[in-house]
Amino acid sequence: MTHELNLDWLISVDDHVLEPPRLWLDRLPAKDHDRAPHMEIDDTGMDFWVYDGKKLPSSGLSAVVGKSKEEFSPEPLAYSEMRPGCYDAAARVEDMNQAGVLASLSFPSVTRFCGQLFYEAADREFGFACLQAYNDWMIEEWCGAAPGRYIPLVLIPLWDPKLAAKEMERCAAKGATTFAFSENTEPLGLPTIHDRNRYWDPVFAAANELQMVASMHVGSSSQLPQITKDAPFMANLTWGATRTSGTMLAWLFSGLFQRFPNLKIALSEGNIGWMPYFLERAEQVYDKQRYWVQRGVTFAEHAGTDVDLTDFNIRELFRDHVYGCFIEDQHGIDSIDVIGEDNIMCETDYPHSDSTWPDSIAVVKRQIKALTPEQQYKILRGNAEKLYRFTPAEPPVL
Repeated sequence: MTHELNLDWLISVDDHVLEPPRLWLDRLPAKDHDRAPHMEIDDTGMDFWVYDGKKLPSSGLSAVVGKSKEEFSPEPLAYSEMRPGCYDAAARVEDMNQAGVLASLSFPSVTRFCGQLFYEAADREFGFACLQAYNDWMIEEWCGAAPGRYIPLVLIPLWDPKLAAKEMERCAAKGATTFAFSENTEPLGLPTIHDRNRYWDPVFAAANELQMVASMHVGSSSQLPQITKDAPFMANLTWGATRTSGTMLAWLFSGLFQRFPNLKIALSEGNIGWMPYFLERAEQVYDKQRYWVQRGVTFAEHAGTDVDLTDFNIRELFRDHVYGCFIEDQHGIDSIDVIGEDNIMCETDYPHSDSTWPDSIAVVKRQIKALTPEQQYKILRGNAEKLYRFTPAEPPVL
């Protein structure tokens, strides 16, 4: 069967879309256009988004494809200076073909990674209308432009979990299999996943029933990684991905996977090389600390646990519920025997500054060349197809 495996294409589970300027104007009534997210141009000719009284320029690091590393800059970038694949679905497919990307899942940009823009808006009722317009556009226009080439990722109203569950049901009926969630809701001013009042239960119950994956992009807590206030940017960025380990550990010890057995999470752009250490350390902590925790002894700000620690298997929970995503992480690939060949997916991060485009398939294949063809296929596309219940189009003939 090995000869039947096509290892020349990958599915990227973390890319980004720069929303087209007319996204909300084309989907909301004319009377709402002035208050909907829309683009304006200043005296210098720079375009920027306007919404809820805020001026939101596009970061240059969010749209670097086609530029050399020497040209990278975080300074605002006009749409006219971006590669069309940043915001145009048809142009994106052409770029995907060039890089060996069969299918792509894209996080939003101006709304931020899990829709924080609408959560922070003064008028949340209108914010929800804007959020629904985004979801419809993502499913119908972005993904509809090239069936089988895009995995739809939808947003939820973070401020109302019951409403979020209804929106998840609506979008699932239209073909969505994943929603954006925050890696850490506390900095957003929202209850955490450990909330004693179970604030998020409607969302997790809906995800459990609908088999919708919670995709959590690094940075979806609206925080930049910071070692110290004056640490160099490059030091902070290098260190920052490991904060995803906190997300993984919080979920593993939360009890949520026991309560919602179909719930699965994808740690988008979180890398994977740190996973073996933190799984090992979690087992050590469990072995030595579980007895007093089970007895209900309090310690400082220790909040207790909802987990039944009498029958608790960290590796099993990880294997059944957690998926790591990598762009370039040779150390992680070399640890596949610990992480598991079924729990790893690849990304290209198009069109951000970490992107491997246009060499995406070559970059991944270099990292996984020592693996069996079956393992390579899983990492390249098989795991993503299974997790997101996605059937891609046949690879194009180039």
